[in-house]
Amino acid sequence: MTNKTLVILKKELKETFRDKKSLTMMLIIPLLIPFMVMGMAFLFNRELNRPVTDYNKIGFSYPLTEVEKQIADNFQIDVVNASEDDLAQMLEEEEINLYIVKDNNEYYLKGHSSDNTSLALSLAENYLRTYKEYLQTTFLSQTGMDASSVTNIINWHSEITAEDNFFKNYVIIYAFMFIIMAITVSATYPATDATAGEKERGTLETLLTLPLKSKEIIVGKFLNVALSSIITGILSLILAIISLRIANNFPIFADQNLTLSFKSLAFSLIAIITYSLLISGLCIAIASRAKTFKEAQSALTPLTFISFFPSMIAFMINLPNNLILSCIPFLNTTLIFTDIINNQVNIIYLLCMLISNIILIIIVFKIIINQYHTENILFND
Repeated sequence: MTNKTLVILKKELKETFRDKKSLTMMLIIPLLIPFMVMGMAFLFNRELNRPVTDYNKIGFSYPLTEVEKQIADNFQIDVVNASEDDLAQMLEEEEINLYIVKDNNEYYLKGHSSDNTSLALSLAENYLRTYKEYLQTTFLSQTGMDASSVTNIINWHSEITAEDNFFKNYVIIYAFMFIIMAITVSATYPATDATAGEKERGTLETLLTLPLKSKEIIVGKFLNVALSSIITGILSLILAIISLRIANNFPIFADQNLTLSFKSLAFSLIAIITYSLLISGLCIAIASRAKTFKEAQSALTPLTFISFFPSMIAFMINLPNNLILSCIPFLNTTLIFTDIINNQVNIIYLLCMLISNIILIIIVFKIIINQYHTENILFND
């Protein structure tokens, strides 16, 4: 790095840290991560630990036997007996969560789609399953058969390891996705100010008249934006780790470990720095083509969505990493984060991500340097 590049870097850093909007993007946005992580953890914990009284009001259009009443009582079902028409009206007025209609040996469970209805449906199905088992056992006993030899003809046991907890992976991956978005947003403003902003203020023309190579100007501006993004990424990672440690105290995560190992943190840091360099170069390249600050901001807005949606889609469809996908920008960062969460980081995939991103950064650099070779950058000719 030449002395002239350092001069440009110092100039850009001073402007960035003096600007309140740049500092807001760099430091304030990461503070949203604890709210996101804690909020999701709280919602998951509340949904899985909701009291049965929230969804146990179930109507029956037929009279229950003493056995049915006993089973309903065991499941803490608040039984409401009424005609089918009255139950339908009560459902519309949200006085009950679900109602059951009986036609000979056929039972129909009726309700409207909602969170409470889903829980009530599960409760009602468990009730009917238990009643069915009672009737089967009673019938077999009356015929002189050993009921247990038929009803227990097969048995199953669940062995779910702690790593398979969906909510754990959901919270962690969305914390990483928010880090990616925070880095992207953090890079857009200093990149816009260092290119279109200078052009609009008229200072870029003065800068180009100085005895500086276009490469030195671009490297200085790039390092300024990259440092801003890396600071945001590291701060976001630290806040995410703290938030996950706190979320570990929720009952839903009582048997889970939301903390990351030192190895996982090291891989995360590599991914964050690599992505910061990539997004910084892209932001400068796009913003350099704009004539005004506002135009540059409009041009960079889609980049925020492009960086976020591949992450969301990859997680929703549980996309596995491979050699080809690890070379696709944006997507490869998300897949590396997913591998980190599952402790399945493949060094080859990590190297592919690094190499592909570095190649793209070099290409972007050449494009930007060519733009700054002549005064055409001032007029976008």
